[in-house]
Amino acid sequence: MRNIQIESLSVPGQQDYTEVFPLVYGLSTSDATMDGVKEWLATARKGLLESLAKHGAILFRGFPIKDANDFDAFIRAFGLDSFTYQESFSNAVRVNRTELVFTANEAPPDVSIFLHHEMAQTPLFPSRLFFCCEKAAEADGQTPICRSDVLLEELERRVPEFVDACSRLGVRYSNVMPAEDDPDSGQGRSWRSTLNAADRTEAAERLEKMGYTHEWLADGSLRATTPALPAIRTLVDGRRVFFNQLIAAFRGWDDVRNDRRKSIRFGDDSEIPAQSMQVAIELGDELSFDLAWQAGDVALIDNYLVMHGRRPFKGERRVLASLVADDGKRLAA
Repeated sequence: MRNIQIESLSVPGQQDYTEVFPLVYGLSTSDATMDGVKEWLATARKGLLESLAKHGAILFRGFPIKDANDFDAFIRAFGLDSFTYQESFSNAVRVNRTELVFTANEAPPDVSIFLHHEMAQTPLFPSRLFFCCEKAAEADGQTPICRSDVLLEELERRVPEFVDACSRLGVRYSNVMPAEDDPDSGQGRSWRSTLNAADRTEAAERLEKMGYTHEWLADGSLRATTPALPAIRTLVDGRRVFFNQLIAAFRGWDDVRNDRRKSIRFGDDSEIPAQSMQVAIELGDELSFDLAWQAGDVALIDNYLVMHGRRPFKGERRVLASLVADDGKRLAA
């Protein structure tokens, strides 16, 4: 194998449950090439994906990744099916850089993106996430990550009645999508882009097919409400996870169109107690590991097991992302 030597690394704040979180691999050879990295990944991918399912997140540090094309090659070496931004119901504004790679979020630097499982507010979500730091921020801009199974265990101890309601009732999400992309909002993707629809008829048809209700507003924006979606899911290995967007919605779904206090309800349309959400928020903050980016870093995250977010930052920050399709093998029926 071409000049590839890999070692396990420790990073500040790394957590230790029955396994370390996140798992960190470093490239200890300075003359490694992307061809060598791709060759190593082709042989190591099965073990890496097994480790990911156990640990929840893997950080690759010191690899020769300089731009979106290198990141694209790194992703392709895993041989996984892509979940494209275009087919997603993501409400974040993003810009494609390659066929597989896009910007993580175009929200302004002072906007916090709070803990969530990617697209858990929709019936369609990816199984894994790739992130790559093309340029680290001048200050801050970390990506907090949190083990959702650990969070759920703590919630069951602190607010068992809330966990029971989440499990029994599920949750509904409401979001107002603008007619055109709004890059000043963390959830400013237009309904045309979100729904891949040319007009209102196509948008309505897609929403109705997915079980959503909807309302057209006077300014051309669209309010869409999901059917009741699970707030807690079980993995095939028996672990239960707090798989939802409740923290992100309750804390951050505020813009000129959306009021976070009206964005989430239990599946029977009853109110979700603010006190319970505050406990979830506090526990999520306590349990989070802040991934402090260095240029060239790649993080691979199990979207079923780990929540992520984004801290505000100063200066230019370029973090790229790519999504992996749900393979139907990790969630229990």
